[in-house]
Amino acid sequence: MKVIISDCDHASLEIEQSIFNEANIEFELQQNKTEEDIIQNCQQAVVIVNQYAPFTEKVLAKLPDLKLLIRYGVGVNNIDLEAATKYGVQVCNVPDYGTHEVADHALALMLALTRKIPLMNNRVKTGNWDYQKSIPIYRHREQTVGVIGLGRIGSAFAQKVNGLGMKVIAFDPSKQQKALAEDLQFIEFTSFDELIRTSDVVSIHCPSDNTYHMFNKEVFKAMQPHSYLINVSRGGIIDETSLYEAIVNGEIAGAGLDVSETEPIGPNSKLLQLDEVICTPHMAWYSEEAAQELKRKVAQEAVRYLEGQFVQYPVNSIN
Repeated sequence: MKVIISDCDHASLEIEQSIFNEANIEFELQQNKTEEDIIQNCQQAVVIVNQYAPFTEKVLAKLPDLKLLIRYGVGVNNIDLEAATKYGVQVCNVPDYGTHEVADHALALMLALTRKIPLMNNRVKTGNWDYQKSIPIYRHREQTVGVIGLGRIGSAFAQKVNGLGMKVIAFDPSKQQKALAEDLQFIEFTSFDELIRTSDVVSIHCPSDNTYHMFNKEVFKAMQPHSYLINVSRGGIIDETSLYEAIVNGEIAGAGLDVSETEPIGPNSKLLQLDEVICTPHMAWYSEEAAQELKRKVAQEAVRYLEGQFVQYPVNSIN
């Protein structure tokens, strides 16, 4: 039985090929972009590995043999999970390949913003050697970090900022008991409203489900004027127009963004005009090791299924 890779922009598939060859499984790389591409090219597919191509209900209804759909990455926004379940398609992702990379990136954005490193670097390079242009900067050990979402990444980030001596508060009712049972007893759980009101830094680590524009005009008005917002999760969680206005109006101090509502972010985005905003191109997940782990785990999941084993990373439940 053959595995079809519906689309992939990686420079090499050597890792996947090695794992498939060892299991005597053939695979085919396609580059489908539209619903029509997938329907036309994947009619006989039983197992598909997917990166960006849209697996909507229209597509899933036209792939009667499809049983397993594995996504390169954590998010499954391009897959209609309800439709997949309806048509008996098991969806899997790889949720743990870049946990520390993303947490490290959030930490790096926080430090860059709170220590005003990009701002002062740019000033020095233009001949302005004056630390007073950075005023005010506050001591980390006397600041509070609010973490929205305590999954793998949020928990890792919380541990890292706790190592800096910062107070950590969190909003994630579903993870409270789990956190108390693990090495996260230092976290103080609170309400969303209390978190945004009292945090010096707010870092978003929640999925996009039911969180569209969670950070909006009203939320920014409730934050402290010296506070920073970090988002390494999903772009749509932030209303970007309101974020721009909040920074310009001094309602918050700035933001570190690895994601945007539309990707890539438009070059004319007003956010990119602000010194108080750091923006990176959805790269928080990346390290050489993480990239290799992602490819390895995707291929191994496909092999497990085809050899009759249980999949390791199911996203939906199939009876």
